[in-house]
Amino acid sequence: MTVCDLAKGKCKPCEGGVPPLTEPGIQANLTQLKGWQVVKGELAKSYSFKNYYETMAFVNAAAWISHREDHHPDIEVGYNQCRVRYITHAIGGLSENDFICAAKIDALFDL
Repeated sequence: MTVCDLAKGKCKPCEGGVPPLTEPGIQANLTQLKGWQVVKGELAKSYSFKNYYETMAFVNAAAWISHREDHHPDIEVGYNQCRVRYITHAIGGLSENDFICAAKIDALFDL
């Protein structure tokens, strides 16, 4: 799947019972994203902005995407920056949902 395909994807409900992505699957998906890293088992990226207003506008838009996809990140917010972290808690690791949402959030940042 390319980043464009990831951004067009739709998260699938995950209540557990499926294995997390393996390292080759993680790396294949990671190559489709710009600036994302796997840190302590989570997919993470930091974004910088000009001011608090832009930061909060981005966070609110990311929250809207998360609500639509029913897949929610942890977001740490500062004055002109935020850090977004994804993991699929139900399976204790990364799933394709994490990469789909990461691509959608990157598309927001590029607007």
